[in-house]
Amino acid sequence: MDKKTVRLSVVVPCFNEGPSLGRCVERVLEIEDERLTLEIIIADDGSTDNSLQVAKELSSRHPGVQVVSHEKNKGKGAALRTGFQLATGDFVAVQDADLEYDPADLKRLLVPLKKGQADVVLGSRFLSHGAHRVLYFWHSLGNRFLTFMSNIFTDLNLTDMESCYKVFRRDVIQGIQLREDRFGFEPEIIAKIAHKRLRIYEMGISYYGRTYAEGKKISARDGFRALYCIFRYNAHKAPIPVQFLLYMVIGGISAVFNLLLFLLLYHSGVTITVAAPVAFLSAAGLNYALCVLLLFRHTAQWNSLTEFMIYLLLVGVLAGVDLPLTRWLISAGTHPIIAKGLASLLLLLLNFLGRRFFVFSEPPSGPWKA
Repeated sequence: MDKKTVRLSVVVPCFNEGPSLGRCVERVLEIEDERLTLEIIIADDGSTDNSLQVAKELSSRHPGVQVVSHEKNKGKGAALRTGFQLATGDFVAVQDADLEYDPADLKRLLVPLKKGQADVVLGSRFLSHGAHRVLYFWHSLGNRFLTFMSNIFTDLNLTDMESCYKVFRRDVIQGIQLREDRFGFEPEIIAKIAHKRLRIYEMGISYYGRTYAEGKKISARDGFRALYCIFRYNAHKAPIPVQFLLYMVIGGISAVFNLLLFLLLYHSGVTITVAAPVAFLSAAGLNYALCVLLLFRHTAQWNSLTEFMIYLLLVGVLAGVDLPLTRWLISAGTHPIIAKGLASLLLLLLNFLGRRFFVFSEPPSGPWKA
């Protein structure tokens, strides 16, 4: 494919970028040559300035430019979803309208795709290539922290998860269901391409960042949303050590609930014979609900009823292991407190493994494998 003409769809999300939109599109058009044809899709996201007018003028002058608009502002992610649906090229790229990125870099990012080596190529502002405007230290540190957190959950080794420049095979991006409306698009799309175990490449790009006085829109709120999205879209496929740490939190919450409910029932006059199993089963139900809500994906392997019955079977089996294991450790000379602690730790690990590999089993996230 590297020898023949390819078609690149460039989706330009736009919200109140009237001063820069025209120049941005003209710069994108400049990369077209005999081996690269362009389809530029401007997705105006309810702009209140002259952005939509500028977009329509560009479309009237350039046949390869089309415009779609939202009546109300929904966010960058929503604009990109609209643009991706309309793309017809061999590959699809994201291009912000703010002149922070150099479209000439798109031709370089296309090379691994054209050669059939990659499914997705990401641009990185933190790998050495081209000019980089010197701007906010804490902003760049925040970007690196979000990338670090994303990598922990996706098992990728990216350097710039939040970069605008992302180029996809069209069938890849159109085959992914996206939900985020604002800047949460970035961690969401990284999570979902990691889940698909695609061939992902990263290349250095130039970066001409702008200040907030010049119109930069991302805020601290978007950073917190990014953290939420990293957790939300990755927890159910995160590497096992990460999932185990999360499960320890869930297990701890359930254990405290078990203890408190037992004490409440016991001091209310309920016999130990009744209070203990009621508290245990209630805690098991809470554990299941938290696993589904926070960690694993509901019905990842089974239908709802089968999943819950298997979960209860697992709980029953492990509950039956606790007493004889504790007795065996004590009979072997282990102090009762240590014996109970060891049994509890082993059951915590077995609980997690049973949920991860049996009740909620599904393939992990990570790089492409042959």
